Amino acid sequence: MFSKKNSPCFEMDTLGWKDVRLEHGKDFLVVRVPSYCDILKMRGAAALANPQQEIEDALSKPIESPPVENIIASHKKPSETSVAIAVSDDTRPVPYNGEREDGILLPLLRRLGRIGVKSRNINIAVATGTHLSTSQEWKKEAFGEFINTRYKVLDHDSSSSELSCLGSIDGVEVKINREFLKADTHIITGLVEPHFMAGFSGGRKAICPGLVNSETTHFFHSAEFMDNPNATNLVLKGNPCHDFASKVARRARVDFSVNVTLNGEGKLTGVFAGHLDRAYYEAVAKAKIQSAIPVKREYDIVLTQGGSVATNHYQAAKAAYGVIPVIKRGGIVILAAHNSSEEPVGKDDYTKVMETLAQAGPGGFTRVIKSSGWRFIPDQWQAQKWDQFFSKIGDFDGLIYCTTNIPPGDLKELPGKSGYELVGEKSVKIDEMLQKAIFYAIRKMERRTTGKPSIALMREGPYAVPAKGD
Repeated sequence: MFSKKNSPCFEMDTLGWKDVRLEHGKDFLVVRVPSYCDILKMRGAAALANPQQEIEDALSKPIESPPVENIIASHKKPSETSVAIAVSDDTRPVPYNGEREDGILLPLLRRLGRIGVKSRNINIAVATGTHLSTSQEWKKEAFGEFINTRYKVLDHDSSSSELSCLGSIDGVEVKINREFLKADTHIITGLVEPHFMAGFSGGRKAICPGLVNSETTHFFHSAEFMDNPNATNLVLKGNPCHDFASKVARRARVDFSVNVTLNGEGKLTGVFAGHLDRAYYEAVAKAKIQSAIPVKREYDIVLTQGGSVATNHYQAAKAAYGVIPVIKRGGIVILAAHNSSEEPVGKDDYTKVMETLAQAGPGGFTRVIKSSGWRFIPDQWQAQKWDQFFSKIGDFDGLIYCTTNIPPGDLKELPGKSGYELVGEKSVKIDEMLQKAIFYAIRKMERRTTGKPSIALMREGPYAVPAKGD
């Protein structure tokens, strides 16, 4: 427990400081930061004034593709046609719900219904990849009652023995969700935002790793891929993850795609329907303009948050990795994450590889997993990205991880400094923990620097990417 006796600070005079808001799951946290704290934020992107009309327009005039109705009608009678639609899981805030004005799924389903496609012939596959299965509560909230009761919505299982073979791609035997592959028409959906491995999420990722077998997912996340400098945010050219996923998606035959972009408030800013690649690249261009933050310096302290994506510690790596361009070596990163999943740390394999990371020290994990004696462990790719983050700051204590949904004992076992050390373990409030972390970081850096330590807030957390020199 963090005691006042050995604490660099418990309280600070915040007169003249300013309040800032951080996204925290479905809510927001408000904390105080020094008045000189820089706010690093996404470029302004206006929400669509009439999202319903924009969705309909995108479906009526798709990018380099006929409308989905024409695609179906060109093959066989719509009443005899089966359709599979890949949707994102609970780690992506895609607006699907049919009760929302910006819901993208119901307008698509209605079009299929109008031309005669039977609801019983439509399969909605939640592209979980190797993530945890989604709950029924989440499905109800994500899709709405009408979609959940009228259509079949099932999670993908990457370890299932019922997957269908796509053949060998880059030397890997690729298998894919059987229900999706056997459908006459294949549709994918998703959110295009920065992704710290694949450059951008959405598009081809609905197929790979979303609907493929575990072995293919492991190849997609291989140590060699993760160590490639192009396997990072905002980069597609030369990115091995993007290249491989695109090959798999083309082999699976994507007939139609619908991707969206969102602004920092989670509002719809663009709808991109049509060709697998052409429509996706237009969405990428929009997302890059929105997400890239021009920066010219590094900071002693960076405050960030995991957004809705940080359902567990595994997913929170995205927020930490995104700070790399703006944190000084020897600096302190404060990360707030809601971690509200039933497994708030992650799967057992993730815990194992994070133990290995803790033993190897900052920068040591990648050397371990690339050694001849290492046997691949699922989820090692996320630990490898954590390792790249810790390599930059140079010290596990350079991360203060603030959450109240991971038990204190479990959080203490993970690399980084537990926020519980700053407030104790009873009746903890996340905003109190976060505020104490800010005080602690400032006091600690004051002893290392001349003058006031520089500090910045990454307002949108993992959704925004600092880009030096832009």
